[in-house]
Amino acid sequence: MGDASDPGHAEDAEDAEELVVRDPISAPDAQGRPKRATRRFPLFTRDTARPEGGGRAAAGDAPAPARQWPVLTVAGLAGIGLLITGLDVFRWGLVLVGVALLIGAALRWSVRDVGMLAVRSRFTDIVTYGVLGLAIAMLALMAQPHAPLKIPFLNDLLHFTVSS
Repeated sequence: MGDASDPGHAEDAEDAEELVVRDPISAPDAQGRPKRATRRFPLFTRDTARPEGGGRAAAGDAPAPARQWPVLTVAGLAGIGLLITGLDVFRWGLVLVGVALLIGAALRWSVRDVGMLAVRSRFTDIVTYGVLGLAIAMLALMAQPHAPLKIPFLNDLLHFTVSS
């Protein structure tokens, strides 16, 4: 990793506890450590970055479920949709699963801190939740028999790929 001649490397055990910062810094954070003032990557990566919006969705003194209400909302709706699907009402249960993901995309777009609903960057989360939610809902509405949604070119495409 580094040797004693490296200026950022501590030379003995006492200096190991001393913090050496070679990047621009700003005011210290809550633990007293210097906070980075640049978006450039550090020379050495020590951990993974939290996704933007990955903080608590409610204040720290709120009970645990209240702090994670966005992900609990999406997971609860998806769970209800899967339960409905398991009770043999597959179309509307899967539509509810798709709607739950679309609600997740809307929450990720509109709410600043969404807790554990933030997995990646805001843009990637919105696109992922939105595309998957839309695809699940549309495919559920197009499922046979008696599909309430008919999109002719997708039906032709399906028959072309299956019969070829």
